[in-house]
Amino acid sequence: MTKVKVPPIKSQGIKTKLVPWISSAIPKNFSGRWIEPFLGTGVVALNLAPNRALLCDLNPHLIKFYQRINEGEICPQTVRTYLESEGQLLRDRGESHYYYVRDRFNDEGNPLDFLFVNRAGFNGMIRFNKKGGFNIPFCRKPNRFAQAYVTKIVNQVAWVFDTLRTKDFEFVCQSFQTTIRSAHSGDIIYCDPPYIGRHADYFSSWDEVFETELADLLTLTDARFILSSWHHNDFRKNEFIETHWSIFNVATREHFYHVGGKEANRNPVIEAMITNFKFNQLAEDRVLKQFELDMI
Repeated sequence: MTKVKVPPIKSQGIKTKLVPWISSAIPKNFSGRWIEPFLGTGVVALNLAPNRALLCDLNPHLIKFYQRINEGEICPQTVRTYLESEGQLLRDRGESHYYYVRDRFNDEGNPLDFLFVNRAGFNGMIRFNKKGGFNIPFCRKPNRFAQAYVTKIVNQVAWVFDTLRTKDFEFVCQSFQTTIRSAHSGDIIYCDPPYIGRHADYFSSWDEVFETELADLLTLTDARFILSSWHHNDFRKNEFIETHWSIFNVATREHFYHVGGKEANRNPVIEAMITNFKFNQLAEDRVLKQFELDMI
């Protein structure tokens, strides 16, 4: 695959560096739907770019943002015009304008306001309170939307915009249960749920009940699935690998997460990729080697 690209929406725990690994698990003859019950930033689906995809999430703001790009309402030029205007106001008014836009977003749900608070919020975090309000504080950079940064985001939107013009992608706000139940034989379900016991939930809660329900649904599905989770770190292990996922194929590799406000809290973790089918080890080695060459 070509060099991995970064989508316009940021989030801690984004799978950018793991896309080649995930790609290596996909059978060469795959022609069904690519299904994601936990879309998040969209980095996996957009880089893999299958012909057909059902991309879902409970976060309506993520879905609405990508729906508007898919429909052509949001395009590179609308993003540039918006960010240049709001960026100037941010420079003039400072952090008060960030909180003004954040309040406006929480009242109206404008997808461009979502992009603004996502890119001007602290440490690229997505977090909502129990009332559904985005509550990440300002990054304390009034010059956040300098011309070069605006161009970077516009180019990211242009990549998504161009990708969606040639693909049959459907973006739906619905539960993971509904999404998984809609899968058929020949489809591949890629699951990247909130990592139980590790990350703060970015929109809705995740606990042992949901982890168990996810395992039950994936056990029963006629589709193939790929699940991302964490296996262990230097301090503890994910007990659910043994209790819920050990009946499937479990592969591991090290992954460094830039999670946490302090550098001391950002540590490597052993990532797990769990599947209900065996994938070709030679294909994995080939894809990862090519990815390493692309990064040079």
